[in-house]
Amino acid sequence: MIFDTHCHLGYDDPNDGAPDVARARDAGVELLLDVGIDLASSLRARARASQLDGVFSSAGLHPNDCGKIDAEWGELERLCRSTACTAVGETGLDFFRDHTTPEQQIEAFERHLELAVEIDKPVIVHCRDAFDRTFEVLRRFPGVRGVMHCFSGGPADAERALELGFYLSFAGPLTYKKSDELRAAAAAVPADRMLVETDAPFLPPQSRRGKRNEPALVVETLTKLAEVRGIEFEAAAERTTANARTLFRV
Repeated sequence: MIFDTHCHLGYDDPNDGAPDVARARDAGVELLLDVGIDLASSLRARARASQLDGVFSSAGLHPNDCGKIDAEWGELERLCRSTACTAVGETGLDFFRDHTTPEQQIEAFERHLELAVEIDKPVIVHCRDAFDRTFEVLRRFPGVRGVMHCFSGGPADAERALELGFYLSFAGPLTYKKSDELRAAAAAVPADRMLVETDAPFLPPQSRRGKRNEPALVVETLTKLAEVRGIEFEAAAERTTANARTLFRV
């Protein structure tokens, strides 16, 4: 059994992700976390999770969309508090793009973290070109638990995340030819702290670069993770799925 711990079903699919889920199951990917990036997508994720076996949902506001926080936070908070919601996020910091200011992103990130600690749910952290500030904010919230989604750093950044008790989730970039530092981090992460994901429909693995990603393709990332760690594919699948079940309590 394989667990794709981060995907965006229906993001670009008029069929609302059902064909992706069917293909994932055919590939052995039986569990998926459908991640919200704003109120509308969080509501759709909750609806899909109620209809599709093996699909779970989260609710949150992506840093590039955090300008919506005043308008959407009340309903997002209610979603996060509901038993149907598995995790808080996607939230975090993205200094690669300038759709929102760093100040806006930090304020929104802190709201998500405060809520996650209060309701004891894991937080899904997006971090792009912002490791120092991300860890600075996380350290202000002792007791927060969660995952660095689509982890993109090297061993030093991995160690900082692990010191905070976070899991590291590896996506398609693990398979890219120039991702030596990322593979070094994946080789060194403790076995009980590693996850895999697709971030579908974004960031497809090497064999599908430039094309649409989907949950079934997490198999390629998992294959690479097993390779860099020198373990069998089945062992990597079993370990990452068990880790995800522990983190998300599903």
